[in-house]
Amino acid sequence: MAVAEAQTTAAPAPETGTPVPARRGRPLWARVLPYLLVAPTVVGTAYLLVYPLVRNLLISVQKFGIGQLIRGGAEFVGLDNYATILSDDKFWSVVARTFVFTAINVSLIMVLGTLVALLIGALGKWMRFAVMGGLVVAWAIPVIAATTVFQWLFQSQLGVVNWVLVALGFEQYDGKAWFADGNSTFAIIVMLIVWQSVPFAALTLYAAMTTVPRELHESAQIDGAGAVKIFRLITFPILRPMFGLILCLEVIWVFKCFVQIWAISQGGPGDATLTLPVYAYQIAQALNRYDLGAAISMVTVLILAVVLLAYFRQMFKEEGEL
Repeated sequence: MAVAEAQTTAAPAPETGTPVPARRGRPLWARVLPYLLVAPTVVGTAYLLVYPLVRNLLISVQKFGIGQLIRGGAEFVGLDNYATILSDDKFWSVVARTFVFTAINVSLIMVLGTLVALLIGALGKWMRFAVMGGLVVAWAIPVIAATTVFQWLFQSQLGVVNWVLVALGFEQYDGKAWFADGNSTFAIIVMLIVWQSVPFAALTLYAAMTTVPRELHESAQIDGAGAVKIFRLITFPILRPMFGLILCLEVIWVFKCFVQIWAISQGGPGDATLTLPVYAYQIAQALNRYDLGAAISMVTVLILAVVLLAYFRQMFKEEGEL
């Protein structure tokens, strides 16, 4: 016992102030390797995104027509192209139509995507698998193929839509030319874009909903809360960042939508479906005014950036208050 106490007493106390030996630095190749691995992605992104944006910005401040495209030697004109488009009444009508087009599409996509996600969660195993498989197939169909199908559906003489409506007793739709009317063309394009976008929103939201603890839903049900109240007070607040992310992605995708509109109506009939991307293409290709088209494209990018930054600012402000 005395020996043990002596040993305990004799044991030197650890010195907390003793400096720890410095670790040897990693070799140079280990420090450089991460940058080498991401370098191809950075270079590819810069070439595919940054360079076209800078080139488009440069063209927008030059006098750039078909002659300059062939011979070169574009003249610098400053902000003259922007002054030209901003003083045009048609440009502002196109801007307003683009906002309306985006608001209608995004609202329908978010509402239908949320409802489909909730439906998937309520289904049994095999029905859930079938619905999700159908959504994936609809999502995977190429844009041009889906657009062509919609054109066939609403074809005036042999279209399935007219045939079904006439079979149901609506004789006034016999031979109806849907694409000759601006409002019906606008509605068909909206249906096409919503149909293509809902699968992404629904599947993403369903995946996010599976992360919400079931105990919270069960506790709310015990307290007598219904499905709407559970979604409003539990599911949506928890998944608000995911809803915000999907909303931003859909705004970007719809706002710059071009292929569907150009393939179906090219902005017509009249200007019923003329949005900013289609308008920029028309100005650049039909009038060979690539400078004005580039200016419209830059204004489109600027509008998108301002809208999204305002949304992010509001979202971060709400999170800070919470």
